This record gives sequence, C-alpha cells and structure tokens, in this order.
Amino acid sequence: MTMNRIYDYIVVGTGPAGAVIAKTLTDDKKTSVLLLEAGANNDKDKPITDSTMALELEEQYYPQYFWQGEGIPQTGLDDRMFEWTTGRLLGGGSSINGEQYVRPTSAVMKEWERLLGPQWSPQQAVRRFKELEKYNGETDNPAARGYHGRIDIRQAPNHPTSMAKKLVAAIEKATGFPEILDYNDPDTPLGPFSRWQLYQNPNGRRENSSAAFLSQDIMKPDGRGVNGRRLRVLFNSTALRVIFSNKRAKAVEFLQDGKQQKAEARKKIIISAGINSAQLLMLSGIGPASMLREAGIPCIFNNPNVGRSLRNHTLNFAVFTTNPDDAALPPNDSNALYTGGAFLPDPTGSNHERRAVQMLGLGTEGMLTLTLIYLKPKSRGSIQIQNKDPLKIVLGDEGFMTDPSDMEAVKNIYKIYVKNIAAELASIDPSYRLVSPTPDVIDNDHKLEEFIKQNFEHNHHQQSSLRMAPLKRGGVVDRLGGVHGVKNLIVADASVIPFTVDGNTSAAAYLIGYTVAKRLLNRGRLFETEEE
Repeated sequence: MTMNRIYDYIVVGTGPAGAVIAKTLTDDKKTSVLLLEAGANNDKDKPITDSTMALELEEQYYPQYFWQGEGIPQTGLDDRMFEWTTGRLLGGGSSINGEQYVRPTSAVMKEWERLLGPQWSPQQAVRRFKELEKYNGETDNPAARGYHGRIDIRQAPNHPTSMAKKLVAAIEKATGFPEILDYNDPDTPLGPFSRWQLYQNPNGRRENSSAAFLSQDIMKPDGRGVNGRRLRVLFNSTALRVIFSNKRAKAVEFLQDGKQQKAEARKKIIISAGINSAQLLMLSGIGPASMLREAGIPCIFNNPNVGRSLRNHTLNFAVFTTNPDDAALPPNDSNALYTGGAFLPDPTGSNHERRAVQMLGLGTEGMLTLTLIYLKPKSRGSIQIQNKDPLKIVLGDEGFMTDPSDMEAVKNIYKIYVKNIAAELASIDPSYRLVSPTPDVIDNDHKLEEFIKQNFEHNHHQQSSLRMAPLKRGGVVDRLGGVHGVKNLIVADASVIPFTVDGNTSAAAYLIGYTVAKRLLNRGRLFETEEE
C-alpha cells in the first residue's frame, strides 16, 4: 500500500454533488481537496459531448462509461431484471443521463424543511439554485431563476414543432391544466409545456458536472488545480473503504490502476458516489450488524437503516402514430431531444396541487412515444453487500411495484390521462392514434396490469438508500449529511434524499452537494453528527 497523501477533505465521486463540493471547498485557497473518480476523463469523447447521443447512451450502457451489472429479479414485475448501473467516468451520472433539469418543487422542499430544518426550506432551495444555474430561457418569474451560475441550462427548442404543439394542446384539453412556460418556476409546477430545460450550453453541447465545476479554469487535464487551487483529482481510482480511528473517519483506501493506495483527511471524508455510496458505507463497517458480521467486516456502527429505503420512480410508455408531415424536432436543433411534456397531479384528483406524474414526448419516424413516470411510489427497495469484496456487485433490489398502490396509480395514469389525451389528440389530428396500449387493453383491468408489467422500464432516479433523517426515524445521515454514529464522515448525493423528489434527481444532487459545501465553508469547523 502506497502512503501518504494528506488533504483537508477527501471527496469520493465526481457526479453533481461531488463536483460542486470539490470546487466550492477549494474556492478557499487554503483548503486542500482530493477528489477520487473511479473512471476516466472522457469529457472530449463525442458520445459524452454530443447531446444527440444522450438517449442512445441511456440505452446502450457502454462499458467504457458505465458500471456493469444487474439488479435482482423484481417480484412485482414477474421477476424481470434491470440494469444496476450509473456513470463510471468524470461527471458520473451527469455525463450519461437524459439531460433534463428539474428542480424539486416547493411542496417537496416543505417536507424536507419540516423534517430537517430551515436550511432545506423552499426559499433556501430557490436561492441555492439561483446561485448554481445560468438559465438560458424564458420565464414569467425571473426573480426565481439564476443567470450567473456555473451550470448552463438551455430551454429547448426555441421554436417547438407542430407535433409538440399538438401534444401540449391535447394534454391541456384532457386534463384542464393550461400550458406553462417554465416548470421550474415555483409558481407553475403543474401543466403541459413544449420546451424542456436541459443541461446544455447555448450551442446544445452537454453540460455535465465536470464541465460546470471541473473545467479548465478549475482543473488541468491531469487533475491538478489551477491558479493556486489546492485540488487534486485522481482518475481510475475506486474507493474501497473508509478507515476509522475511534469512530472518527481518518482515511480512504482506494484502488488506482491496479495498485492499492491510501489517503488521509485532516477534516472530513465526503462520499458522493451515488448508488455506490451505500456499498461503501457497509464495506467501511457502517450498516446492519448482522450483515456486516456475515460478510466478515468489523462493525463500526450498527445502523439497520443503511441501504434500506431505496426508492425509484416507475417508468412506462404509451405510443401513438403521427402525421407524416409533423417533425418531432426542429431540423436545426436535434439537440432539443424531446417533443413536449407535462407535470401533472394524481389523475384521480387526490392532492390536486402536487406533482405525481411526469410525461415526456419522444418523437421518432412516424411515431410519438409518451413516457409516463409515476413520481410518488410507495414501494421500497434495498441495497445489500454480498461479501467484503469491494469489487463485488451489490444485491440491488429496487422493489418495483411491491406496494399494490403503485400498480393502481400507474393503471389510473393510463385509464384517465392516456385515454383522454388519446381522444383529444385524435380530435386535433386523426393521424394521431393510440397503438400501445390499445384502447381495449386500457379498458380491461387484467390486460392493462399485464401490459404495465411487460412495458415497464428502468430509469436512473435511485434515491434515499441513505436517508437524511434522525436515526430513530430511519435515517443514516443527519440534516447536514453527517453519518450517524461516527465523526468526520459525510454522505452528500441523491442517496440521502429524505422524501422522494418529484422529477429527475440530478438537480436535487447539486442542491445537496452545494448546501453541504457552503455550510462547511461558512462554519470553518468540523461538523459533528447531530444528536436527534
């Protein structure tokens, strides 16, 4: 084992949370940070920079960019299996996702605030997002948007196509919700829209977390900081475990190019490894004592909540024929990617002011696919290690549809929203006809349930496996990310989300990372795990 690197902070992972933490902490030129990335720097590769390849990336899982593996059979979906993966490269999941920028709504942040305190209030969230984003788009509420941050956000396309306009009009008529201009405006969280907000430069190039926070003004190509910034990024460096002394996190063991290495932290170790964060905690001796004992790992702190509350949104589809004269995307803007969309409440009318459904239009040659995401699932999954081998894939069980209410909710999306949207689309243009599922399937409860199981697909909205909450309320970390039961160890990424977000998870990860980093800088002292 090679020694001895010593830094103020060690951060594991370069996704949204890890990248913003490393950059923010090293804005203080007295602070040194080691940032570990398991993959390589692929920021110049065409599949990463070219936004038109974003959807292909999400489907193909190229081994040079993704962790490789599958989750366990899903009992709620006839034992179907899905990929268990995320980005294994600079930028993490932000380098390979579908580029949708969706802030958590005020309704979600109010839940966070009630549980965790004022630093997670809707007002604080808006303030943080304004500091983070550089919005290139239109809004009815400019006071809620940021225009000078580091994350480029492009509203696209400038001129929506006739296909997008027809879909939006149909959703308006079918649901009664008028078209909205800016779904990230806290005042307009619900309704259909023709323009998505994407992590893109104004020219349409992907804006991943490394482009935003580890760019050439921050980091040299070899991973060293510039202009006196005390930042060191190590690529091809997989974290193996955190080392403790008297329950105080002191060092990280990691594998770099086949060699075992070790680095020490004077202040804090921050884990921002996404779906791999739970595994790293358990490998380090924090988790259910019985599981750790069976794996031969000394127990540092017995916390049965570790890996226990995994959540993910459901994902299904409806497919329509279209008018051959209708283009899905503008001919001069294929980077726009999507053909309209909507955020809607539960179709039954319960809690009509809160988001429960996300719709996204995907136009292809002669077809329009409407992606249907249920945002409030009650099903819970888990993450477990198989043994103490850090390179052994975990048992990732996402628990899809194990709570019967989730199946009922998705069926209602088809029975009410899809059926009514199909009718309105056909009245606008008879070329638009629902072909999957067919109307007779929607009207037959048994057939619809079987269709949903077979039509179901997997997204990468995993969250809450290391929930931010008091220990006695199922928590793994405290309100500032400090891991319960130990000192000097923080988790900051989507795995600590306390209540399921009502949209894509990357914006929430940026918020969590930025909030934790700012609090660390502003206090100028160590966080102690809070007694709760």
